[in-house]
Amino acid sequence: MGLILRRAGQGAFIVFVVASLSFGLVHLAPGDPFLAAAENSNLSDSVRTVWKERAGLDKPVREQYVRYLANLARGDLGPSFSMHRPVADVLRDAVPNTLLLMGTSLVLSFALGIAIGLVQAKRADSRLDHAISTTTTVLASLPPFWVGVVLMLCFAYWLPVFPVSGMVDAVQHPYMSGGRQLLDRLKHLVLPAATLTLMAAPEIARYQRAALLEVLPEDFIRTARAKGVSERSVMSHHALRNAFLPTITVFGLSFPTLLGGAVFVETVFAWPGMGVASLKALEMRDYPLVIASVIVGSTLVVIGSLVADLLAAAADPRLRGE
Repeated sequence: MGLILRRAGQGAFIVFVVASLSFGLVHLAPGDPFLAAAENSNLSDSVRTVWKERAGLDKPVREQYVRYLANLARGDLGPSFSMHRPVADVLRDAVPNTLLLMGTSLVLSFALGIAIGLVQAKRADSRLDHAISTTTTVLASLPPFWVGVVLMLCFAYWLPVFPVSGMVDAVQHPYMSGGRQLLDRLKHLVLPAATLTLMAAPEIARYQRAALLEVLPEDFIRTARAKGVSERSVMSHHALRNAFLPTITVFGLSFPTLLGGAVFVETVFAWPGMGVASLKALEMRDYPLVIASVIVGSTLVVIGSLVADLLAAAADPRLRGE
């Protein structure tokens, strides 16, 4: 309980710092949310001034900051200037879609990464190990949007197996049965989730391989082998269980990686998540939505770190008293 409270306090402070920095950086940028509307229409300066007054942007930045923190403490994220809706409503529609994409990718990347790490550790320094290491290094170095474009070309254009964009079929989805709606959603999820998985799995595999290679020379592994335990059981039950702690640490580090990658992946595949909403908000200088998106992102990272700490404490009793 003490660990949870301590980490929760640290997380709250981090979110406060992130919110403050985001507010300051956004307001230091030139222009205002109504500048684009003024440049692309016959909007007069007087009307633009009235809009700024209604939004409170005519006040000193310090006063705007204090008012924003007071509203934030009450859970009020303000209105979205570009979408003409409360920011909370915009995020309520977008965040679950991003969590679905990130959650699917997280499960797949860890399952794939751990499996690859096991195969490499079993055949350490073999040709297969070197080939897999080279492949994972190449995949880890590729930008996510490029991987997404390649997958789109391969499996949506050249071999039209999966949909090219969106979260569902915009025309037919409302008229499908429940099972077909689920299948339609899963088909749209495959390519963006695969892109994020290919981005995260190589790092997990490298950590898992290194952790297993540290555990395999230990005495309890040699004892298990001397007792006649099969190599499969030695690797899966003895070695993997004791080499899992570094991988749990990577779990917390994967959240910012996946969240950052999701911004590009959602844009490539037109996935209606937080990344697309954030980019549109940046283009339109939508201050409240930009800041709220950063806050939600930092909150997700903090939650991921907290979950990783709890899992590590559950796996290693020595960490529970820290």
